[in-house]
Amino acid sequence: MATLRFSFGTMGSGKSTLALQIHHNLAVRDRNGLLLTKLDRDGTQVTSRLGVSAPAVEVSADLDLFELARSRSPLDFVVCDEVQFYSVDQCDQLARIVDELGVDVYAFGLITDFRGLLFDGTRRMLEVADERVEMQVEARCWCGSRATHNARVVNGTVVYEGETVVVGDTGDAPEPMFGDIVRYELLCRRHYLAGEMD
Repeated sequence: MATLRFSFGTMGSGKSTLALQIHHNLAVRDRNGLLLTKLDRDGTQVTSRLGVSAPAVEVSADLDLFELARSRSPLDFVVCDEVQFYSVDQCDQLARIVDELGVDVYAFGLITDFRGLLFDGTRRMLEVADERVEMQVEARCWCGSRATHNARVVNGTVVYEGETVVVGDTGDAPEPMFGDIVRYELLCRRHYLAGEMD
């Protein structure tokens, strides 16, 4: 019986690495699958901070994931990275892939945004997934405590307001977006609320 599994955690908890590992393990056993991503740091591929990557289908706002899966039939699996950025409808389409096509779906995403609130895609995945799995790799704050928040840092200061989706940590970007340098820092709750970074 096919399953919709949602694995979630903070940045640095190994979500993309595990997505790539699952995709690799199934693909080398001649299983037919799709690897999907949305707003990855590196465009149309899934990338891990460990340095591994693989080409992926970019999930645009108007892409119907159910129709994509049906057009690629027969499929054995779908691996979805950055699912926190998927729309509610696209999350429901993942559930339809499982229920109507009998295809296993492995979805990976952040649990909360920089404000400490659930992303729309995350909320929907928690509502519809057959299995909800917290990542076992515990990312750490600079103080050594478990990191629970993905803090947005703009020009060196932790911010608590702004657009939900702003891509940062792009490394070698030729110039900062909108004149600002945006990056994300893993912090424990205490240092997140205080806005303190090492």
